[in-house]
Amino acid sequence: MTSKLPPPTAVRSTQREDRNASGRRHLRPIYSASPSRARSPARYVSEEGDGGFALSRSDPRHRFPLPPRSRPGIPDSAAPDGASTMSGCPRLPPRSIQMDAASRPAVVIDNGSGYTKMGFAGNVEPSFIIPTVVAINESFSNQSKSISKGNWLAQHSASVMADLDFSIGEEALMYSRSSTTYGLSYPIHHGQVENWDAMERFWQQCIFNFLRCDPEDHYFLLTESPLTAPESREYTGEIMFETFNIPGLYIAVQPVLALAAGYTTSKCQMTGVVVDVGDGATHVVPVADGYVIGSSIRSIPIAGKDVTQFIQQLMKERGEHIPPEDSFEVARKVKETYCYTCSDIVKEFNKHDKEPSKYTKQWIGTKPKTRARYSCDVGYERFLGPEIFFHPEIYNDNFTSPLPVTVDKCIQLSPIDTRRALYKNIVLSGGSTMFKDFHRRLQRDLKRIVDARMVTSNAQLIDDVKSQPIEVNVVSHPFQRYAVWFGGSVLASTPEFYEACHTKAEYEEYGASICRTNPVFKGMY
Repeated sequence: MTSKLPPPTAVRSTQREDRNASGRRHLRPIYSASPSRARSPARYVSEEGDGGFALSRSDPRHRFPLPPRSRPGIPDSAAPDGASTMSGCPRLPPRSIQMDAASRPAVVIDNGSGYTKMGFAGNVEPSFIIPTVVAINESFSNQSKSISKGNWLAQHSASVMADLDFSIGEEALMYSRSSTTYGLSYPIHHGQVENWDAMERFWQQCIFNFLRCDPEDHYFLLTESPLTAPESREYTGEIMFETFNIPGLYIAVQPVLALAAGYTTSKCQMTGVVVDVGDGATHVVPVADGYVIGSSIRSIPIAGKDVTQFIQQLMKERGEHIPPEDSFEVARKVKETYCYTCSDIVKEFNKHDKEPSKYTKQWIGTKPKTRARYSCDVGYERFLGPEIFFHPEIYNDNFTSPLPVTVDKCIQLSPIDTRRALYKNIVLSGGSTMFKDFHRRLQRDLKRIVDARMVTSNAQLIDDVKSQPIEVNVVSHPFQRYAVWFGGSVLASTPEFYEACHTKAEYEEYGASICRTNPVFKGMY
């Protein structure tokens, strides 16, 4: 009779501390099967089990059928115990186990500075969208420091409890508001992982508590910022292969996946510019034939969190009576509910001044402690918030380059033979590009810059020689908010994805350095 995996709450109590060769700590689930033996039937839920982890072929997540995977170096029959299928490589897991993982949908996780999107390949929307934050009980950490050095058992118990008592996402934010013993840790800052211990804990909860899947039964597609260092990919590979024992891993660059997300609304084009406006970073990334032009990448120090802080500042200066502990959250909700992009900031001020009752909205909230209701007016903030992308000087005196100018500079720094194709396919990605008319404003301002340059160029030409007009097109589609995740879902559903993944056997033979490069595969076209 098959038995279920331990419930998510039991994961914390069935872990032991482990350290790899680099000295970094890993939380390794005890029940994870070792890579050198086949999975016991008692270690997972059968497809007939209610609420099980295994996915049947009739599961709705199987939107794209995946054929059996064939990999060089793996024989048609499983190697006997103790045998090696590659020169100098430890014994591979039985071929049936790898083929079984390839027949299941891959896990797609897009880790952002503000939010993480996770789900299974083949789905149209991510299964979960949660804040990228970890709450750790600091009382156990302080307790382990205060215990005398001679009492090693008590020190060890306190440190173990500190490692196990944590939560992520909305639950972490709730714990931090209700208790002073929990401290928040944001593992990703401006698109880069800064706290790997917190990042590992975050992935653990994503896999076991949210997706509720066995990592040994699924290939994984993770995303990274275009400016991520190769060492960061190595750390990611170590955690995924050593801690979670996954069969295969592919680390994709976020702008490339954002381009792939446009497959549903336009022709498959892997040449374009991705304007990725996240919560913590904004990148303008040119991509040619699926490869990022790294020397032309541009970033601006304005992102979704800056819009929220600017709205918070405006409401505070106007004297709105909002509880201080709730002001940032109110500003974020105002941004997501009422903000839009205007065509002319002066005309918009005049409209609000002439008919304030028509354009002013009212936000009604509840104080977190007393549960008393309060209200505040939302006026100029509706259009001034998104305006910092086009007039950043109203928010930050140290940065005055508008987003359209940054996009134009990015394209002009790219190879000359790719520029027309880049102007023709400018793709928006990220929740902060969802403001009403954002894509129209960006296209209009960018077109004005290009046309002005064209007029100057034609004036310097002699005779009847004239430059051909340049088409500027900013692409907007329904999956813009989570374009990176959706692009990963599409690509991870192709058979070529499984051929491009780095496998556990390759990791054991060559080490974490294999994760430094992730090839562009045929499924991207």
